[in-house]
Amino acid sequence: MAGGKQIFIHIKAFSNRNRRPVAGQIVTYEPSSDKQGRPRAIKATLTGDRLPEKTKRRNGTLSIVVAVFFLFIVGISVFAAKIPIHILALYIAASLLTFIMYALDKSAAQVGAWRTQESTLHFLSLAGGWPGALIAQQKFRHKTQKQSFRSVFRVTVLFNCGAFAWLFTPNGATTLRSLFVAIM
Repeated sequence: MAGGKQIFIHIKAFSNRNRRPVAGQIVTYEPSSDKQGRPRAIKATLTGDRLPEKTKRRNGTLSIVVAVFFLFIVGISVFAAKIPIHILALYIAASLLTFIMYALDKSAAQVGAWRTQESTLHFLSLAGGWPGALIAQQKFRHKTQKQSFRSVFRVTVLFNCGAFAWLFTPNGATTLRSLFVAIM
């Protein structure tokens, strides 16, 4: 700006980082300040760049409905005497634990503290905590963007649902009864 105040602008402030500003080029930005109160620019665009379209954020209601519906199916299966109540208790306990782990990980991420390993979150999902994970992902807006995490998460859900469905087969029911006899 000719004769105006100087303002710091980092390259990360530009929506299109493939183009670099040159001297004399018009830059549009939103004024802000850094942690020390110094002026800086954010949401910057160069002349000729298209403004980024706002992406519509999904509200995640479908994920929550899927999680609750699955737990409802497990509950109905217990009351229809198809599976023992211990399976419902396992899903509820694992879901609560997983929900808490997501909450703790989100909190740690916000303050830069020690994080929960992704493998731990995946293990909890595989062990039956995926309904709690789905709800936590939507409630805390956590672990919803990283595509590699989402892909592995989906696989853990599929494996867990496959194992649940296997419990309704003759081999699955026999194995489950044998397991409970060995534990008790």
